[in-house]
Amino acid sequence: MTAKRILFTGGSGKAGKHAVAYLIDQGYRVLNVDLTPLDHPKVDNLIADITDSGQMFNAMSSYAGFDELEPGTGVPTFDAVVHFAAVPRILINPDNETFRVNTIGTYNVIEAAVKLGIKKVIIASSETTYGICFSDGQTNPHSLPLEEDYDVDPMDSYGLSKVVNEKTARSFQRRSGIDIYALRIGNVIEPHEYAELFPHYFKHPEVRRRNAFCYIDARDLGQIVDLCLQKDGLGFQVFNAGNDDNGAIIPTKKLAERFFPDVPFTREMGEHEALFSNRKIRDVLGFKEQHNWRKYVSVSGE
Repeated sequence: MTAKRILFTGGSGKAGKHAVAYLIDQGYRVLNVDLTPLDHPKVDNLIADITDSGQMFNAMSSYAGFDELEPGTGVPTFDAVVHFAAVPRILINPDNETFRVNTIGTYNVIEAAVKLGIKKVIIASSETTYGICFSDGQTNPHSLPLEEDYDVDPMDSYGLSKVVNEKTARSFQRRSGIDIYALRIGNVIEPHEYAELFPHYFKHPEVRRRNAFCYIDARDLGQIVDLCLQKDGLGFQVFNAGNDDNGAIIPTKKLAERFFPDVPFTREMGEHEALFSNRKIRDVLGFKEQHNWRKYVSVSGE
């Protein structure tokens, strides 16, 4: 059986390189489209700019490697596009450039996929859409936990670009009928970062307030992308991509009382259940985390 062909934008980034590796391990063929190549023995790279519509149409109608020339039957069609390429946060580029790259780039990627007949698109949205992470001053959410039906209201260029991208995805899904899923990705943690970062987080939990104490293990993010590729027929969907628990040793109720006083809860929650809820990916996609932080960080009394 021929491996499914996946065009992955931004596969050289912090989150992308782990998601790509996971997909390769699951038997997918991945063409990485990025400004910087990914050094992986089983990945072919195409250097391209997502803000150039012509380059996106060209990339999605491209061979994924020299071996695909051999049959003489033309360029195969990609089975899906996974779009992670973006300016990854504020304060890297000027705000207007962050907004331009992220919104125009996403429009170009989805438009090319839809018009070339690719039937599945997964885009990277962000936990910043909930309006806490890059807010001016300390702000409270309207309610907890943060779930996908929340009225997202960021005040920064990056979070706003991701809200616009979700609307772009919804629009293209309505006109095409294909599946387009948006992943609101939590704070991505690579394997080596548990030992480097989490002890400090536990001693100073206030530094994680802007992230609502969320995290997503980069390898578990790969599993989520794989589950999205396998799950057909959902139309347009938004999914929080986070791990089961908060990235904190303080129980959920006490964490909220300390850092989000007077914010109402919309439902009962488990003892350490994440305030950035992943209930939807567990219920709808069957996500089962493999990399809870407790596997990698020992805490006295835990």
